[in-house]
Amino acid sequence: QVQLVESGGGLVQPGGSLRLSCAASKSIDSVNTMAWYRQAPGEERELVASSTRWGSTNYAESVKGRFTISRDNAQNTVYLQINSLRPEDTAVYYCNALIRLLAYWGQGTQVTVSS
Repeated sequence: QVQLVESGGGLVQPGGSLRLSCAASKSIDSVNTMAWYRQAPGEERELVASSTRWGSTNYAESVKGRFTISRDNAQNTVYLQINSLRPEDTAVYYCNALIRLLAYWGQGTQVTVSS
C-alpha cells in the first residue's frame, strides 16, 4: 500500500506553466507505472502521462510537447511539468501508482487556466 500526495496546482494564465508534484509514502523504485490523470467537471478521468520504472513514458495526444512526466526515485516523487497551458487543461490532476494490478490514487490538485 502507498499514500500519494499531490501539490503544485493553482490558477495560471493561458500560456503559463506549473510543476505538479506527487510525493509517495514509500519507495517507488519497484512501482511499474506511475501516472498522472486529470478530470474536468462533467468529464471522465483521463490519462495524461505515465512513466514506467524501465524509463518509458507515454502521453495523451492533447498534451504531447507541452507536458513532461519525470520520476525522482531517490525522493519518492513524480513530477508533471506542464507548459503552454490552455483553458481546456483546467481539471483536477491526480497521481496514480499501479502496484501488482492495484491502483492507488492521491487526493488531487486543482489546476485552473484562466485569464
